[in-house]
Amino acid sequence: LDADFVAIDLDPGEGATLAQVLDVARWVRDELESMRVPAVPKTSGSRGLHIYIPLPPGTSYESGQLFCQIVATVIAARHPKVATVERMVKKRRRGTVYVDFLQNILGKTLACAYSARASDFAGVSTPLTWEEVDAGVDPRDFTIVTAPARFREVGDLWARLRTSKPAKLETVFGKYSV
Repeated sequence: LDADFVAIDLDPGEGATLAQVLDVARWVRDELESMRVPAVPKTSGSRGLHIYIPLPPGTSYESGQLFCQIVATVIAARHPKVATVERMVKKRRRGTVYVDFLQNILGKTLACAYSARASDFAGVSTPLTWEEVDAGVDPRDFTIVTAPARFREVGDLWARLRTSKPAKLETVFGKYSV
């Protein structure tokens, strides 16, 4: 089986702020841009954000996960006060954002774009523009009440995942080789 895309899940831990989640999203975006890798952000429908990256045909799940692991580890190493790749919740520093690359294991699930979530605010997983991330978007603004009008207004922002040129993993792996 091959992966069509991969995702980096930004999961705010206890004490982490929305501003920190947005900072981590920008750092991930900047790292991806440095390698000319396209990325499409969306809200999770809860408190976090997902960053999706299109892959070339024939990419294995393992290669996609390794790519996300490299990016997540780089972000956590550069910004250790805010970002972490520590899997065990008890070991994570309070106020950090978990940069989760393990959602790319075959069989794992993430909320798909446009899906309603069982959050305390009836959130909808909503595709975003990077301009919205830069401006400080609040995932709580996208609910089962507000989402339909937004989708009519902005159209299918998720289409970029299908229409963007896929990541060239050779370039990515080459950048980080030792």
